[in-house]
Amino acid sequence: MSSIRSRLLIWQISALLVTALVVSMLTYRLAADGFNEVQDYGLEQVAHTVLRHDETPVPAPPGRHTAAPGGAPAADATPGDPDTIDEPADDEPDEGQFVTQIWSKQGKLIYSSALDEGPPLQSPGMHSVVWQDHTWRVFTLPRETRIAQVAVTRHDRNKALSTLITWLLLPIGLLVVLLTALIHEAVSRALEPLDRLRDELGQREVAQLHALSMDDMPTEVTPLASTLNQLLGRLDHLLAGQRQFLADAAHELNTPLAAIKLQAQLARRANDAERKAALDDLDAGIERAIHLAAQLLQLARLEPDQRAPTSEPVALDALVRTAVAAFSAQADSRNTDLGLVGTEPLVVSGDRFALRAMLDNLIDNALRYSPPGARIDLCVRHQDDLAVLEVSDNGPGIALEQREKAMQRFTRLNQTEVKGSGLGLSIARETAELHGGRMALDDTPGGGLTVRILLPLRAPSAASADVGAVPPDTP
Repeated sequence: MSSIRSRLLIWQISALLVTALVVSMLTYRLAADGFNEVQDYGLEQVAHTVLRHDETPVPAPPGRHTAAPGGAPAADATPGDPDTIDEPADDEPDEGQFVTQIWSKQGKLIYSSALDEGPPLQSPGMHSVVWQDHTWRVFTLPRETRIAQVAVTRHDRNKALSTLITWLLLPIGLLVVLLTALIHEAVSRALEPLDRLRDELGQREVAQLHALSMDDMPTEVTPLASTLNQLLGRLDHLLAGQRQFLADAAHELNTPLAAIKLQAQLARRANDAERKAALDDLDAGIERAIHLAAQLLQLARLEPDQRAPTSEPVALDALVRTAVAAFSAQADSRNTDLGLVGTEPLVVSGDRFALRAMLDNLIDNALRYSPPGARIDLCVRHQDDLAVLEVSDNGPGIALEQREKAMQRFTRLNQTEVKGSGLGLSIARETAELHGGRMALDDTPGGGLTVRILLPLRAPSAASADVGAVPPDTP
């Protein structure tokens, strides 16, 4: 799992460590250069001091020998000569000290502070010399009668530098530790609004979908909180709609079920002559309950959280013909003229079964609300890039101010004359919207209601695809 806190800490602490490493390297380089310059200057000062205090020749200690430039013994050096020194018993340099030497102009070693003669005589100036497996820093200063030479090993100088660098880098290490702790605390405090947001959402119950408080919300978190508030609002609206739907469904189902129960009791008590009429009423009540349950199921499938219809090519004209044929018997029983007045071969994309259910509800509504002997016409035509489906009747129609209300769920404008659920138009409108279209109500010329469904046509390249078989009749 990816963590913003971990990412921030890793990137910031890594940047801090890289910066500290670069600063440490630069500090070491600058300190080492400065230290070596100071030490070299110290060698020069020691050489000047030696020559100032060596105004008269000083005999070399007994047993020492002179050395020619380059480290070779002088040709005139003989054992026992007061100006010579004996060979050292130990080749190791006298570490931790300066080695000072005084040479004659002829290249004879007059004096050496080391147990042995020290590095060989060098040309004037500063030099790095390897002698007896050690690297020496040597400064040679000539005068009129004497040559002073001062040397120190790199090992001794590096030990002193290591002690100095340790104390120079220690504050940087302490600074890294302190800044790491401060970065961790800063990141934790910066992410506190997200922690509070998480805790608040985690403690809420399902019914607590009110908006989050935007007080003291950081600018970076405000868009997230605003989006969450929009989502909470949609969820609250959805749950409220579902609760209302369940309440309405329970209320609508209660009436036909209570009627069925009453009709069953009447059929049980009826004599033989009255039993047939009672059973017919019972059948009618069962039929209404089945029809209502089917419409509720269709409506539930059109809920926003269930809207995932299949997208396939549907021949709208063939679908309309099948629906008209399915309702022809019911129309004949009511002496109603149900038929097609015009069709064009149009193909739309969508859910075949949802579109068929929409057609069934529109035709059923027209049959229910039109008087016996009425005329119901269906038409399929195209308008620009839209497929237009019209269902027209010459029934009582719907007043203009009541049309929007008529398309709402469980709305029955005339509850006394016609027994219906008030779901047909609602199902038709939601199905049209689900397929990217819309539904409109209009007057039929001469009186009545025309329901117009407008759906986007399938693209020409896709319309040539196989539209498949028409589903079986499901009135």
